[in-house]
Amino acid sequence: MGLVYCVDFGSTFTKAALVDTESGAFVGTASHPTTLDTDILDGWDALRAELAPLAGGAEVPVLACSSAGGGLRIAVVGNEELVTAEAGRRVALSSGGRVVHVSSYDVDLTALRNSSPDVVLLVGGTDGGNAEVLLANAAALAAAEWTGPVVVAGNREAADEVTARLSGGGVPFVVADNVVPQIGVLRPDSARAAIREMFLAHVIGGKHLSSRADFTAMVKGATPDVVLRAVELLAAGLGRDRPGAGDVVVVDVGGATTDVHSVVEIDPEHAGLGREVVATVPVSRTVEGDLGMRWSAVPTVEAAQEAGLEMASGLSAAAERRRADPAMVPRSGDEQAADLQIASAAVALAVRRHAGRQRVVFGADGRLVERSGKDLREVDLLVGSGGVLRHATPVDASRVLAAATGEGGDGGWLMPREPRLVVDRDYVLAAAGLLAEEHPDAAYALVSRLWRVPA
Repeated sequence: MGLVYCVDFGSTFTKAALVDTESGAFVGTASHPTTLDTDILDGWDALRAELAPLAGGAEVPVLACSSAGGGLRIAVVGNEELVTAEAGRRVALSSGGRVVHVSSYDVDLTALRNSSPDVVLLVGGTDGGNAEVLLANAAALAAAEWTGPVVVAGNREAADEVTARLSGGGVPFVVADNVVPQIGVLRPDSARAAIREMFLAHVIGGKHLSSRADFTAMVKGATPDVVLRAVELLAAGLGRDRPGAGDVVVVDVGGATTDVHSVVEIDPEHAGLGREVVATVPVSRTVEGDLGMRWSAVPTVEAAQEAGLEMASGLSAAAERRRADPAMVPRSGDEQAADLQIASAAVALAVRRHAGRQRVVFGADGRLVERSGKDLREVDLLVGSGGVLRHATPVDASRVLAAATGEGGDGGWLMPREPRLVVDRDYVLAAAGLLAEEHPDAAYALVSRLWRVPA
């Protein structure tokens, strides 16, 4: 039996699983408050001491991901707001980062500095297109003596000159393929890999979360990026004999944000490419910074009311209490009911924002149905994650997730119509994402648990 520790250093809790790499079974799991006030590995030491007896005294390798210390903060510097800047934003989100700044045309250096990004994604121009803005922004970063890592993913014909300008200013950078090689095409994979490289090389150590070298050695990526790898495996499987679940959406409800990951086969006829200059891609992620259970409870309720969602009386006051006390644990039935309703609102709104829309428009050719964004209607599996869902009863968890399903209402949202609803109660996705590269069979066994058992 081969064993490996899979560790997720979260902003609040550090979770660890001891996994049998032959069967993909959890041998043991444990969690500990993340020890940001001392050394982040203090919490891991406690977890390892708890799980070590299950390993029989063997030396067990460690694979880890991290969103501690604010996670991965990405700034996007691009050309037009609706083309390369938007493309860069989507790529940054799919790379496991939180987008903290977007500049279009001339980079706003003051705002960029104030956003304190870990990585700058520098994009601009289609291949062979206009390179003026891309070159000007590279020169501006060099002149400002920018010290943070930069990923260049713009017009490839300008790459040599961009490289020369950044090198002249001593800016650390790596060059990836253009994220928008032509209008209507979005190619995120190379930039995603480059952002991951910069995260591991510069960000993990730069956050000074630990004074020990083994922390940087064990971390393999940002937690959301690792989870998205698991969602891809969950959707696609490992070939004909080991199929995946099909089209998948994962919604993770946190205290401050609600994240949505999706892997959906795109129908070229309905992808909206004729109307959208930035293409819809099969693998995507969005982060809603105003939707959450504690720090963002108030804007969640406000957004739900504005959207016309049915809300219980007194929920605004309940949200205020949660924002004032983010560590609040619901004790009474009323407190639990308020938590579930806030969660339902966060789930519904986050999936709406992630999904595309279908609207009736009138033009020279008469009445037309126009679709834009990502069509989630045929999604086979909707997975819920987050403490509010893990601690809910199966019936309550299904009700929360059901808020993100149906025909999309008057807004024409292309939301999942009749997906199977499950909850990742055992933190399977983070562990599977960590195992996917070195132990794909074990990772597949883990994600298979999500669609072969009821919520």
